[in-house]
Amino acid sequence: MSSAMQIIISTLVTAGASLGVQAQPKPGDTTLPSPEAVFEQMGHYDKGSFRYQVSDFFAKPKQSGFSLSPDGKYLSYREKDANAKRHVYVKELATGEVTRAITEGEQLVSTYVWGYNNRLLYLQDKGGDENYELFVADVDGSHQQSLTPFKNIKVEGIYRIVSDPDHVVVTMNKEDPEIFEPFKLNIVNGQLEKLMENKDKENPIMGYDIDKDGFVRGYSRQLNGTTNVQMYRAPGETDFREVARTDWRNDFSILDFDYTDPKGHRAYVLSNLETDKSVIQLYDLSVRKVIKTLFGHPVFDAGGIGTSRARNYEIDYYSYDGDKAELVPVSAYFKRLYARFKKEIGDRSVSISAATLKEDKYLLFVSSDRLYGAYYTYDVASGKLEKMLDLMPNLKEPEMSASRPFSFTARDGLTVHGYITLPANAPKGQPLPMIVYPHGGPYGVRDSWGFDFAAQLFASRGYAVLQVNYRGSGGYGKQFFLAGSKQIGRNMLNDLEDGVQYAIKKGWAQPGKIGIHGGSYGGLATLGSLVKTPDLYACGVDYVGVSNLFTFFKAFPPYWKPFLKQVYEQWYDAESAADQEIMKAVSPALNIDKITKPLFIVQGANDPRVNIQESDQMVRQLRAKGLDVPYMVRYNEGHGFHHEDNSITFYKAMMGFFAQHLK
Repeated sequence: MSSAMQIIISTLVTAGASLGVQAQPKPGDTTLPSPEAVFEQMGHYDKGSFRYQVSDFFAKPKQSGFSLSPDGKYLSYREKDANAKRHVYVKELATGEVTRAITEGEQLVSTYVWGYNNRLLYLQDKGGDENYELFVADVDGSHQQSLTPFKNIKVEGIYRIVSDPDHVVVTMNKEDPEIFEPFKLNIVNGQLEKLMENKDKENPIMGYDIDKDGFVRGYSRQLNGTTNVQMYRAPGETDFREVARTDWRNDFSILDFDYTDPKGHRAYVLSNLETDKSVIQLYDLSVRKVIKTLFGHPVFDAGGIGTSRARNYEIDYYSYDGDKAELVPVSAYFKRLYARFKKEIGDRSVSISAATLKEDKYLLFVSSDRLYGAYYTYDVASGKLEKMLDLMPNLKEPEMSASRPFSFTARDGLTVHGYITLPANAPKGQPLPMIVYPHGGPYGVRDSWGFDFAAQLFASRGYAVLQVNYRGSGGYGKQFFLAGSKQIGRNMLNDLEDGVQYAIKKGWAQPGKIGIHGGSYGGLATLGSLVKTPDLYACGVDYVGVSNLFTFFKAFPPYWKPFLKQVYEQWYDAESAADQEIMKAVSPALNIDKITKPLFIVQGANDPRVNIQESDQMVRQLRAKGLDVPYMVRYNEGHGFHHEDNSITFYKAMMGFFAQHLK
């Protein structure tokens, strides 16, 4: 991926019928969701004199999403109104004048970015379907229009061209829902120019490397569903040449191009072709040779690289996600800056949220396990570092609960890492009721150190919170990643179970008072745990979770279809008789008889990833065997809840559910 701005987002918005258009039928079985009174009653079990309410954690910040215009003239941000709509405002720094540039209506604005100094770009979908449409507006709110007014099309990437402020490069599936192609887009009049064809559906291009000038310098083609071929060309060249051929088990990707190379052959790549942990290398694409390994870590995968446009693309830092997110300063200039930042913020994490093109002003985002986030401004000329805003000032940092990294040895000898969050006021040495909180993915994703709203809410109610980066999670090297292959419902769940036993041994967790909750794959892990080890858990909350691998694979959205062969190799092969038997054994919906503990199921109706049928079939079968299963469905959500009112209602009900069964 090049350093040009790429946005891949996943958010969910309201779907509604327009005037004069017949409303579409609601997805799923509309007889299954529980009445709202059920969730209200569930919430009443969350009794106590609590310092913080659910809304303190899950009401969105009053102001958020700050950014600087490239010339530093404007500061943009989102501000929530009385109806929880988060509009985008622009403040002219010289005068202090504030103007609303983007109004959020029924459909949520998923994200916005600067198109250039006087234009903002933003994305919206419909009801969580993840078909993102790109819009533009001037900083004063005028000239607002859709730039991609096409039906069922998903804009996936946006690349700004600094040398050409009237254009960006976008990738979208305009010609075919299964494949994406790059287009040069005029953000003034909406004119499109296709930059490349992607017509071989059997061997599609899966990603593009766009340089700072909007030129397609490289791409990655998928062969036979599992092999990736990295191609590249130098500026001014027409033909591409092959650089590397890998499969999903290995990593070779372009992080950025070395713009100090006059011939345009050098690039910074992230690779684990010769190592277990991914490292950052300077690579000559023309001769397919490593020039120098620049950065690596013995325990964790390397992450990214930061360069300075203003100082001839000097390397400023490397980054990686270890026990905490880390920046490793490289240039003398950035070492001085970073030392200045760290002197002010201490052990908290700091990242550069935005910078002007001249790099004379920086917008910093500071966070920690107990601080949701604060913005700081830094003026290079004056050396002044100023705290601008605490996003959630109502959540007092000293009163939040610390998240501590730990590791343990799984039953087969593998070292597994994770995080434990213990209530800030918990008596020392006293085992607590615990919530196991597995992350989604499952592959290549991981839990990281930082502020987690759910973990903080759980801890505020007296629960220990266990987050395990089970095998297959990203960031811990190739061997650990591959150890998760074909282990869904098996060793992946063993890692959770071994983590629970470790927590009991450490005196964190009270046996018999352990619940489990996760979303997406974490929902599958929740359901699977109640099937595999029903005596270990007292209850579970499944959030947009997979329940049946057979129906899950069949319901893939079109743009996931090219990944199906890889999924068959990494998850299970639905066309293999042997794997089919495993799939039956690890699909919770096919093992309903083994679920005996209380279960709460939550689903976004328009979810394009985990179809509502995944939850419907669980609820239908569990109720048929006589279990009382509260089932919350929201018809203006998709793969997760993004409407504030829905999130608050959900977590109030969840806290009551856990209080009922763990306390």
